[in-house]
Amino acid sequence: MSYEEIFILGWLANIFMIFANILVVLMVVKTNDTEKLKEQSIQLNELKKEYDIYYPYHKQMTLLAYMLPFTGFFKVGFKLFEMFLFLSKNKEANVYNFIEYKYTKEIQKAKDA
Repeated sequence: MSYEEIFILGWLANIFMIFANILVVLMVVKTNDTEKLKEQSIQLNELKKEYDIYYPYHKQMTLLAYMLPFTGFFKVGFKLFEMFLFLSKNKEANVYNFIEYKYTKEIQKAKDA
């Protein structure tokens, strides 16, 4: 296998994970009502603003991860696996609870450092 084929395979894996993310978003939107989604969005937006204070280059790093072959694939794959474990351990939890947990955990870690 040549380097070009490896790079193409890596970018295809990254594109696959973009579609996996879109699928998760569509499933969440489909299972919740509009008012609940608006309320959760406002709460997550507040957490995201605080998160952006501690990690100002998060967006650029995410874009860079999708530019490098396989990096986005492994990053998103790990997040999906982590979300699966969180949801299987916490039976009453949903994706919103997982995102809230991750933001809170990362903010607390940055404050402690």
